[in-house]
Amino acid sequence: MLNLKLAGIIDHTLLRADATKAEITKLTEEAIKYEFASVCVNPTWVSYAAEQLANSKVNVCTVIGFPLGANTSASKAFEASHAIECGADEVDVVINVGALKDGDYDYVVQDIKGVVDAANGKALVKVIIEACLLTEDEKKLACQLSVKAGAEFVKTSTGFSTGGATAEDVALMRQVVGDKIGVKASGGVRNLQDMEQLVAAGASRIGASSGVKIMEGEQSASSY
Repeated sequence: MLNLKLAGIIDHTLLRADATKAEITKLTEEAIKYEFASVCVNPTWVSYAAEQLANSKVNVCTVIGFPLGANTSASKAFEASHAIECGADEVDVVINVGALKDGDYDYVVQDIKGVVDAANGKALVKVIIEACLLTEDEKKLACQLSVKAGAEFVKTSTGFSTGGATAEDVALMRQVVGDKIGVKASGGVRNLQDMEQLVAAGASRIGASSGVKIMEGEQSASSY
């Protein structure tokens, strides 16, 4: 895989609570240098990231209802709308895991659809299903409901729960959604080998805080 092709599917991520302005600045500079798909930051940094990336092709991604997904649907929709007004090109919303487990599928669809409607075609919507908390059947349902709600991606994980992306989960998610929407693998993607396994399993986007290390690993590997 060529460096540019590799970089073009990475969401360069910094979602730590203690992230500083200097770290966000570095994140955006790295994203421009390596031509990553986006930077993924908490909502408070969206405006600043958008300013830093204004003259680049790098998108601004943010997270909605993060990391638990237990916010009200109205607050998720508002958060998404406000983030897009501030410059977000992509929004990653956490599914209401409890509602899914309760079998309240109409609620889950409407919860996601509220964000899709708020995006109104102005931003990509990715649905974080938090696969580590779900059974196999629940993972399938989460993907099906995300498609039904009009999302453009399903995403494995927040990276803040009990587990991250696995090739098995990515393969299952891709099997369910087919080529209808994208699959994003996120959480614990630390090196080139991790990324290649997830892409081979069907991931079309990778969320990682180790984007630079991944790229440097690719450069090192390609020089031998």
